[in-house]
Amino acid sequence: MMDGRTIRRAIARGGIGAAFCCALLIASARGQVSSYGDKQAGENSGDQLPQVLQRVGVTQRLNQMLPLDAQFVDDTGKTVRLGDYFGKRPAILSLVYYNCPMLCSEEMDGIASALEMVRLTPGKDFEIILISIDPSETPEIAARKKAFYLKRYGRPETANGWHYLTGQQAAIDAVCNATGFGYVRVPGPDGKLDQFAHASAIEVVTTDGHLAQYYLGVEFSPKDILLGLIEASGNKIGSPVANILTYCYHYDPQTNRHSLIVARVVQLGGMMTVVSLGSFMFVMFRRDLKLGRNHDLTSKRTDDEG
Repeated sequence: MMDGRTIRRAIARGGIGAAFCCALLIASARGQVSSYGDKQAGENSGDQLPQVLQRVGVTQRLNQMLPLDAQFVDDTGKTVRLGDYFGKRPAILSLVYYNCPMLCSEEMDGIASALEMVRLTPGKDFEIILISIDPSETPEIAARKKAFYLKRYGRPETANGWHYLTGQQAAIDAVCNATGFGYVRVPGPDGKLDQFAHASAIEVVTTDGHLAQYYLGVEFSPKDILLGLIEASGNKIGSPVANILTYCYHYDPQTNRHSLIVARVVQLGGMMTVVSLGSFMFVMFRRDLKLGRNHDLTSKRTDDEG
């Protein structure tokens, strides 16, 4: 995010217009924070997490072996073992649920967007494994989700490298325990326990099934993913990353209204930044014009006296 020093540097280098662009960038950054604020705001407006989210998180268990014997059903309806996808290539692993109304789609969007800029081929250089944490989801749901993201990725010939899995609770628990992925079942708008509070993270896994690297959030650096896959292909284990989590959590209507108020306050802060900086730029512009006129008058007097 740009600060006052950056703005001053912009003024020095590019003048008023460049500095005003900085102001717009600050507002844009704050707008992004507000969209995540909708998801992260909880049962109160302070820094304390909602009680349900205190039981949710990602514990980075680098070098932990995945339960390769865990059985799932792939998007074609075929029963598979998790170990079927290891032995030759590294993998990207993501724990989501396909009917998630909020964060999971953003995470899957982030994976597809990052991989568009990674010069490796799914199914040839690495595997992509998505596992639903909802045991009620079906292979048909998984197949629709795969078709959507494969189309977005734009390389249909890589379909054999994308694996959208569903499974029973025991297999899901085994993978979640191995990866340190914590989640809590929560009620949806109709009161049924059909949604999940969870954090967003993906893992890079070595060719032999060990957790090599974690990437947290919903936007992922193509450069980091490429490096992670290259290192995991040699069974190299990475280092822990900063545990800054983005949460997916259903709000009841009252809490949701409150979170929207928080978001609007943040958005208002961005608007105030633009207004304040715009006023500052206007004052500076008028001062520059005045100094320019005074300089012209002084020059003219000097010429007249000469």
